[in-house]
Amino acid sequence: MGNATVFTFIITFTVEFITGTLLNGFILGVNCVDLVKRRKISTMDQITTALAISRVMLCLVVLSALLSLAYSEKVTIELVKIIIISWVVTNHFNLWLSTKLSMFYFFKIVNFSNSIFLYLKWRVTKVISVTLILSLVLLFTHVAVINTRIDAWIDASRRNLSFHSSSRNSAQFVINLLLTNTLFSFMPFTVSLTAFLLLSLSLWKHHRQMQTHSRSSRDARAAAHIKALQTGIGFLLLYTTFLLCLFINIWSIDFLGKYVTAFLSIVTGTAFFSLHSCVLILGNSKLKRASFSVLWWLRCRSKGTGFSGP
Repeated sequence: MGNATVFTFIITFTVEFITGTLLNGFILGVNCVDLVKRRKISTMDQITTALAISRVMLCLVVLSALLSLAYSEKVTIELVKIIIISWVVTNHFNLWLSTKLSMFYFFKIVNFSNSIFLYLKWRVTKVISVTLILSLVLLFTHVAVINTRIDAWIDASRRNLSFHSSSRNSAQFVINLLLTNTLFSFMPFTVSLTAFLLLSLSLWKHHRQMQTHSRSSRDARAAAHIKALQTGIGFLLLYTTFLLCLFINIWSIDFLGKYVTAFLSIVTGTAFFSLHSCVLILGNSKLKRASFSVLWWLRCRSKGTGFSGP
């Protein structure tokens, strides 16, 4: 891999790392300040806080992975295993907490007359908690599969000591790693997509019944639907792009090489989570107001004037 390519990847990742850390640190800070003021925290804030923490941890794991690629000759097999499994765990919680957020929007906004749906809607906090707990079964399965892949890669590397065999074995390991991660990423994607489609159906039904509601009620419900749909569309577009990039990386590894493929996967994953954090801030009224206040404060500071609010 050429020096120009390495430099490009490093600059790109550095920007994504700083942006992602700042955005998620901002979400965490705003929610913590609100918790101190109110002495309580809403379910929405619990989810976004947990999501922000997991994404900061993911950024650190990805940074470790990038450093291990840059100094591969000094990295031990045990360290590689720790980094990969740490990435699997943090990535799992990132995806499922994002899915949990989509489910929360769905149950809070949508109104269907189905008795099962109403039962789940009244117990939305328990439903979301149970979903996250059940996802741990997938996490343990994912970790077990990855651990098996790593052991198989180590055994194959020890049997084939030639450079060609070792390089081919490493490339196959990267393919297996990306493919396994892609397959386990489809479950939360399917849940989020289902919630989005049902939310769209609810909005369509709401518009058909508009004439039976007052103007203010109609506008409030429609605005809530549209706001949730905008956040959902942003998440699904980013999620779809992320999965497509993973597939492209898998198919193009023979052309690009294992190191370029690994760097592309790191950059793509970091961009996905950083951009989704931005979508969350813009889609949450409290976080949006706080972000505007911070931007206004920075603007006043740059001009050397006092801060009086936007």
